[in-house]
Amino acid sequence: MKDAIRGVDYLREGLRLMRQPGLRRYVAIPLLISATVFSVAIVVGIHWLEILLDWLLGWLPAWLDWLRYLLWPLFALTGILLVFYTFSLLTNLIAAPFNGLLAEAVERHLTGRSLEDMGGWKTVIMDIIPSLLSELRKLLYFLLRAIPLGLLFLIPGVNLAAPFLWGLFSAWMLSIEYADYPMGNHQLHFSEQRKRLRRRRLLALGFGGGSLLLTMIPVVNFIAMPASVAGATALWVRELKTTT
Repeated sequence: MKDAIRGVDYLREGLRLMRQPGLRRYVAIPLLISATVFSVAIVVGIHWLEILLDWLLGWLPAWLDWLRYLLWPLFALTGILLVFYTFSLLTNLIAAPFNGLLAEAVERHLTGRSLEDMGGWKTVIMDIIPSLLSELRKLLYFLLRAIPLGLLFLIPGVNLAAPFLWGLFSAWMLSIEYADYPMGNHQLHFSEQRKRLRRRRLLALGFGGGSLLLTMIPVVNFIAMPASVAGATALWVRELKTTT
């Protein structure tokens, strides 16, 4: 459990780093994208959350109507996870090139490497297509696992555990999502990224769980993406870079 707690600490480190004077300008565009997308998510999510809850509860037979009051909080949590995690994927897809640049700036801040050696703003244009391809690869990885996991919600009895399994899966996916930016800057392939994270699974889950919690809090989720990118970069520099 110490690794899991330390993973959450890296998210707090990310919140501190994104406020540093030399890094604020790199946070501006990801923060603007995040605020815009999650503002839409809050408005749209309120409407579709009610529809989703009605659909999930509609699977209950009439004689189990009394269970609605017990299951509503569980299904509400499920809906919130689905809505905000989906919008988190969209936010990262749009902001991917700028997140890579933010990761470079944070690593330079932590290690002392000059920004020129790491690429600078000129890399944003050059990295647009590779960044989008990387995001699409992560999206495919997510879908291949999310679809069978989502089917668990349809199995009576098993669906009670489904929200908790989805929460763990979301934490793992967010750790992959944000660790990709600093690792990708060092040309580590997606398979190698996952291998390093699996070696420190509890550390990764702690970090991803903290990021997921930030993502689920309205307004606070505006800063979830840049804070997670900065925190994942600190995690890479101090824990994962030298993993063998």
